[in-house]
Amino acid sequence: MTRRVVHLSDLHFGRDNPELLDPLLEIVNGLSPDLVAISGDFTQRARISQYKEAAAFLDRLEHPWLAVPGNHDTPLDNLFVRFFRPWRRYRAHVTRDMEPRFSDDEMIVAGVNTVNPYSWQRGRIRQKAVQRVCDAFDGRHGERMRIAVLHHPLEQGPDVDKAPTRGADRAVASFGACGADIVLSGHLHSWRAEPFEGAAGVLLVQAGTSLSTRLRDEPNDFNLLTFDGPDLEVARYTAPQGKRAFDRAASRAYSRTESGWRAA
Repeated sequence: MTRRVVHLSDLHFGRDNPELLDPLLEIVNGLSPDLVAISGDFTQRARISQYKEAAAFLDRLEHPWLAVPGNHDTPLDNLFVRFFRPWRRYRAHVTRDMEPRFSDDEMIVAGVNTVNPYSWQRGRIRQKAVQRVCDAFDGRHGERMRIAVLHHPLEQGPDVDKAPTRGADRAVASFGACGADIVLSGHLHSWRAEPFEGAAGVLLVQAGTSLSTRLRDEPNDFNLLTFDGPDLEVARYTAPQGKRAFDRAASRAYSRTESGWRAA
């Protein structure tokens, strides 16, 4: 049976484009996804006013959603909160569950918190978190699509000037060994969809920023993943600068095989 997952990332309330808010909600709700997965950075500076905007956004989603935090979701300008109560505001306004799960008859989705409050940008993925994801993906779940959601990417190109996620290589290898199919991430404000170099059986799907005005030579965007059995389509929806609407811009089709993902 077909399943549809909308993948949003890097909303950055506090440095968002308000003209895109209603168009984003309208198209996401209109796509009738089975799940909306949000891979972090709800806010720009983790201020309460920004979290209230994020909470209002979530209240307007008409379909189930799952979210993980990003590095902007704990305060940079309030060191006491950052070091001693880093997730108090996130838990109060988004969700208390820092590593949530969602499952139905066709998919299992597991969230991972990759934020290190003691580092401003660089993420980390602990082995315990990897193991929790692998436990969720164990063999009892048959042929369901297995999806991990995290903020920091586990692979990035040589042109990216941000430090790579700590523990990324080990996590990719573990995910490949335990049957993960897809990893959704954000953070870089750039789009990507292709198998991991170190694990051909795991597909990396990266969203840019859905609402932020901090654009890195790419438009605001989000992803729609549609899968039916082993067949997957990743469609990218974009809102070019100056346009107050999101339109389908491109798509890639893949088939899951015993040796990994194959472009269809």
